Amino acid sequence: MAGKKYLEAAKEIDRERRYPLDEAIKIVAGHKLAKFDETVELAVRLGVDPRQADQNIRGTVVLPHGTGRVSRVLVIAKGEKEREARDAGADFVGSDEIIKKIQEENWLEFDRVIATPDMMAQVGRIGKILGPRGLMPNPKVGTVTFDVAKAVSEVKAGKVDYRVDKAGVVHAPIGKLSFGENKLRENAHALLTAIIRSKPASAKGNYIKSVALSSTMGPGVRVDTASAQKTEAAAA
Repeated sequence: MAGKKYLEAAKEIDRERRYPLDEAIKIVAGHKLAKFDETVELAVRLGVDPRQADQNIRGTVVLPHGTGRVSRVLVIAKGEKEREARDAGADFVGSDEIIKKIQEENWLEFDRVIATPDMMAQVGRIGKILGPRGLMPNPKVGTVTFDVAKAVSEVKAGKVDYRVDKAGVVHAPIGKLSFGENKLRENAHALLTAIIRSKPASAKGNYIKSVALSSTMGPGVRVDTASAQKTEAAAA
């Protein structure tokens, strides 16, 4: 059952209206409903068919102001690359012993996994554990690489993975309510620009079908798609 604060906030939002992006951010940022610092998330419904390999949109973007959450990073590597990972600020570093720990103890005290290409055969053994949790390293999003220092630095700086789900929707965080309107706006622009630039050549018709903005505990605000798509032109 919805709480009193939620219902009061929802009354101020016109469910039939599509708000300009800046106004939607102002509305969401103005409604703090929880004692904790709520995450603000964008949901973008795309005109793609995720069942088609070339339309299964996936990518990464480093948000200008980060996400407000410091990710715990595990790097699976050997030798010199272990040292590079530690120097770059990785929280956990190891090779076969780390893989064994995950396998035998179901140890999952990390938020992101980066692996060097020469370790992927071994990492494959824990694919059934990492995969369903969205933790499996993938070269498409830069988490399978020999440049582990760069990969760790980007994750720590606020790198966000985005991927279209089976319903054709991308959900991704753009920060915390405590960021304020300006930082949230700049992060939203960065994410939307990345999604728009990921448009596959085979996608026909309207690519950005709908956009909504919400906080963890707050009601969603529908965003005018034209204002959302202006972000790409501004960044070009």
